[in-house]
Amino acid sequence: MNSNKMEKVVAPVIEKLEKLAQSELAAELSWCWGSYQNDQNPTGLVAKGEAALSVLQAAREKNSKSVAKKLVDDLQAALA
Repeated sequence: MNSNKMEKVVAPVIEKLEKLAQSELAAELSWCWGSYQNDQNPTGLVAKGEAALSVLQAAREKNSKSVAKKLVDDLQAALA
């Protein structure tokens, strides 16, 4: 996981999840990001990031205009 890229993409991902009615996942991702900043353990953040990526990709497949390709690509790059 690339923490610099994750720092740039985590807020837009959380915002998009909330717009997609995925507020629970958004809250979990936000909590994991805060936890990662405190303990530098990426395990939970990577798991929730991958779950968010799946949600965003599925939403994009249903309607390509609902989620920007760049957001999906940036999240994939941050998790790589």
